[in-house]
Amino acid sequence: MSTEENLKIALAGESQANRTYLAFAKKAEEDGHTQAAKLFRAAADAETIHAMMYLERLGRIKDTTENLKEAIGGETHEYTEMYPGFVDAAAADGDGESKLAFRWALRVEEGHANLYSSLLDKLDKADGGSYFVCQTCGWTAEDMAPDGCPVCGRPKEQFKEF
Repeated sequence: MSTEENLKIALAGESQANRTYLAFAKKAEEDGHTQAAKLFRAAADAETIHAMMYLERLGRIKDTTENLKEAIGGETHEYTEMYPGFVDAAAADGDGESKLAFRWALRVEEGHANLYSSLLDKLDKADGGSYFVCQTCGWTAEDMAPDGCPVCGRPKEQFKEF
């Protein structure tokens, strides 16, 4: 295997470990194990450092305009090609919970593509507003959280500001 292939495999593994460890940290905290939660978060941060090194080595980090264009392409692929098939497969399997999760993700990824496109159009005039993320489904809103999430219906109070 080439170094480039190994970098791609390592990037995928480190990225998945980061997300998994953050989920483990959340569960450890819910279970009252704060030290385990801290260790999972620390390890997740280390995995992020590794993933960033591999992204750099692969030449995947470009200027902001190019990064926005890549993000638009990735999000568009997810909501137009990837998730529709996942929704159909979950429905065919009779897995309603996965179907709902995929449907939510599809709508959220479309919203992300639109937000990236909007920012790309006004990048040099961006005003420093905030983004708000639904902590249930991931819906992302610009400037203010909606009274209720348009995807999963959760209340405004559970949005996180960025």
